[in-house]
Amino acid sequence: SSVFQDKLDMSVYPVESIRNFSIIAHVDHGKSTLADRLLEITGTIAKTNHNKQVLDKLQVERERGITVKAQSASLFYRHEGANYLLNLIDTPGHVDFNYEVSRSLSACQGVILVVDANEGIQAQTVANFYLAFEAQLAIIPVINKIDLKNADPERVEKQIEKLFDIPTEECIRISAKQGTNVEKVLQKVIEKIPPPHCKTADPLKALVFDSTFDHYRGVIANVALFGGEIQKGQKIVSAHSKKRYEVNEVGILTPNEQPTHKLYAGQVGYLIAGMKEVTEAQIGDTLFLYKQPVEPLPGFKSAKPMVFAGMYPVDQTEYNNLKSALERLTLNDSSVTVHRDSSLALGAGWRLGFLGLLHMEVFNQRLEQEYNMSVILTAATVPYKAILASAKLIKEYGQEEMTIINPAQFPDKLSVSEYLEPTVLGTIVTPHEYIGKIIALCQDRRAVQKDMLYIDEHRVMLKYLFPLNEIVVDFYDALKSLSSGYASFDYEDAGYQAADLVKMDILLNGNPVEELAAIVHNDKAYATGKFLCERLKEAIPRQLFEIAIQAAIGKRIIARETLKAYRKNVVAKCYGGDITRRMKLLRRQAEGKRLMRKIGNVEVPRDAFIRVLKRQTDK
Repeated sequence: SSVFQDKLDMSVYPVESIRNFSIIAHVDHGKSTLADRLLEITGTIAKTNHNKQVLDKLQVERERGITVKAQSASLFYRHEGANYLLNLIDTPGHVDFNYEVSRSLSACQGVILVVDANEGIQAQTVANFYLAFEAQLAIIPVINKIDLKNADPERVEKQIEKLFDIPTEECIRISAKQGTNVEKVLQKVIEKIPPPHCKTADPLKALVFDSTFDHYRGVIANVALFGGEIQKGQKIVSAHSKKRYEVNEVGILTPNEQPTHKLYAGQVGYLIAGMKEVTEAQIGDTLFLYKQPVEPLPGFKSAKPMVFAGMYPVDQTEYNNLKSALERLTLNDSSVTVHRDSSLALGAGWRLGFLGLLHMEVFNQRLEQEYNMSVILTAATVPYKAILASAKLIKEYGQEEMTIINPAQFPDKLSVSEYLEPTVLGTIVTPHEYIGKIIALCQDRRAVQKDMLYIDEHRVMLKYLFPLNEIVVDFYDALKSLSSGYASFDYEDAGYQAADLVKMDILLNGNPVEELAAIVHNDKAYATGKFLCERLKEAIPRQLFEIAIQAAIGKRIIARETLKAYRKNVVAKCYGGDITRRMKLLRRQAEGKRLMRKIGNVEVPRDAFIRVLKRQTDK
């Protein structure tokens, strides 16, 4: 019976006393620190000096000091004599994980928008505000870090009023680190955020908004109940896969799992129901009781990968281990897409789709840390499309437009009516003194200016339409270094547009090297080709014969570097005498070299490839 006493009784929190909210902000404005303070005030975790970003559980998150996965926690709080249940969701701030934010908001009725008193409004603040605004959530503006000596809360309040139309008196000034005024945030949450609209009497309707994988208990699904109640032993059905499950355990997260007897409408918690794979707990799925179907909740758009890269094991013998590591990690991170792929130089591997470059780095780091696999990642590419021209090809391919993930699949110009490339709408927020440099950078990246707005006398917001492949590699770094780190950048998908694309091959002595082929824009082809040839010249060791390294578009060679042969000094023993002696020796050598070059296959060592492929990403 003691087991049952440990379980919490959640029925004492009716819908009226529940508040679901999440914390959104630009990266590093103090979301996770504020979450720590809220957890402490409500007594969810003990007050100690060790509470630093309690909700960031992954090693990657702790090392980089960033939030990657949204985490939820339930807090109990007494306000004016009544008990309240507050469900808090801490969200990531990076543009790559925007999708996590929009998902978390679907389980909330309000948000705390945190703005750094030092930095003011930045690109991600704007993007996240609009996500919350479109979802019609109550917004509580909080100005954080007022303890810093350069803090200027008045300026930030004016910015918030100008951009978001929120009156200055609604802003709460806090210092999450020192705990100043944080109590007031909780009171505001209870006053301003409405309780969820749902009834316990309705049939069960639960939204899966996140899932994690535990080796012992299978899939743990995070759910928000939009109606009804759920308890152990019930049979539930997934609206997405139509599979039936039996509930083994339900509970709430006070960051750690705390089993409860039941979960009721309006509450947020977790459920374990013998699902074997995270793919079964499809994010955005609706769960309902067996034989009591409900109208499924509007799901989420599945995350669209924006960046593709080839991933290969450093050693082919590791292939199977890497395969199982990938499977387990993609269970935990459902926004990565995986396709099988193979290449001559690097062997069997995969083509992975990521939400952005940071996502790719974090994924790679998690592979290394959690599964200790080291891998080779090829240069990042973006998905292009081609509209096929001839009826024969359309029939062969099955549809009129094909998506090109791998440069090897790039169709010939003759069979295509037009190529399309993905574009994004980028928002840049910057101090006005850097504006000239930034506009030049954007023009260099083939961007089109859409809008320009002064937020206050020091800050400007620029909107540009970018081709995705121009920003995917190093735009963010270039922007940060131009603006001494002050400019911030955020982007959203803006569909495809026609582009003049070509496939560039790299030839070694006339033989194309499949792994180094790239899809480039015609205007940039020469520069990219020249760059790659120079890189290869550094990476390939010299052979006994000359190697021509060329970049070609179709039959046309656009750049060339020549790797000179090692040669023996055959005329060293000649001293004076007749010139014909020398010529004879040199000619004999040249003939041998020519023969060698004809027969000689250029053996490029695997690590030379790896060096070039790796360096290609960090130009």
